[in-house]
Amino acid sequence: MGVPGRFSRERAENERFDRALGTAATRSDEEFAEELAVVGALRELGAAGAPDPATRARIRAEIEGRLGEPLPRRRWRPRTADLVAAGIALVLGLAGLTLLLSRNALPGEALYQVKRAGEATALGLTFDDTARAEKHLEFAAARVRDLSHLTDAAPGAYRTALADFGSDVRAGVSELTTAATQNGEHARLSELASWTQEQSRLLTAEQPRIPAAARADVTSARSLLAQAWKRTTALGSRFDCYRITTGSTDELGLLPAPGACTRQPPVPGGSTPTSPPPPVPSTPDEPSAPVTSPPDRPELAVTSHPTPTGTTPATSPPSSAVPPPITAPTSPRLPTPTRPRPPVVSLPPVLPGLPPIVIG
Repeated sequence: MGVPGRFSRERAENERFDRALGTAATRSDEEFAEELAVVGALRELGAAGAPDPATRARIRAEIEGRLGEPLPRRRWRPRTADLVAAGIALVLGLAGLTLLLSRNALPGEALYQVKRAGEATALGLTFDDTARAEKHLEFAAARVRDLSHLTDAAPGAYRTALADFGSDVRAGVSELTTAATQNGEHARLSELASWTQEQSRLLTAEQPRIPAAARADVTSARSLLAQAWKRTTALGSRFDCYRITTGSTDELGLLPAPGACTRQPPVPGGSTPTSPPPPVPSTPDEPSAPVTSPPDRPELAVTSHPTPTGTTPATSPPSSAVPPPITAPTSPRLPTPTRPRPPVVSLPPVLPGLPPIVIG
């Protein structure tokens, strides 16, 4: 359509004007004579309008007088809030790094107490009783694993691990047995009994490689696990009894009720009583006589007063132990209103020979 040719012609024309502008002083028969004359006039006007050195000095002095003295630059000074925020961020960063490095710390090492502090913080942030008890047992199992990683350690390191193991076992068993007994969770007690047996097996396997100075602590830990297993089994065996616990506690939690287990008899309707029925007190003035009745057809007991010797008893009907039924009072009935009947309307037949139309 001729567009590329137009662009090429405009470009060539611009290039010729640039060349003519550079040689305007030496050539006067150019095709851009008028344009070059305008450019020369503008150059002369610019050279004539330039200020002389005195005018430049006066303008500079006037500008500096209006600006006045240069303002001093303020130096940045940190505020107290900035310093406090930076300090908190530094402390949190160091604490997080220290906790990360202390995850594999063993008893007797410098970072082990930091590891225990992190575990205590995790327990403090757990508000559910069952979850907190499970965390105690998790940390107790971690102490047993720490014993397997201790090599050529001092007896004090083994004692520290076993002491922490015992404290976590007591807290975990106490909280878990209490929660499971109150909520009727027999399965959790069974899992806890299996856990105690597994930890006792692991401690037995680690006992030969523990220094002789700390083997008494291993024996105490195994004895604690045996007591926990016995307590858990006893509580689980009394879940169908009237009394499960005595209401008292010790270091392992609720104490199971002593004595034989009195089973809860089934109650019609599918529910079981939560407490044994209260005994019926006997009256000393009236002799108590046993009442026998078939189990499937209960009979009413009939009691009679003894007759004094030497007197003729008056003839009276026997008194029944069950009072006669009481009929519930009925509310008075309101009279039923009678509605007036509508009047009878009779219309003549539409066609001759048909009966009349009666309404009403």
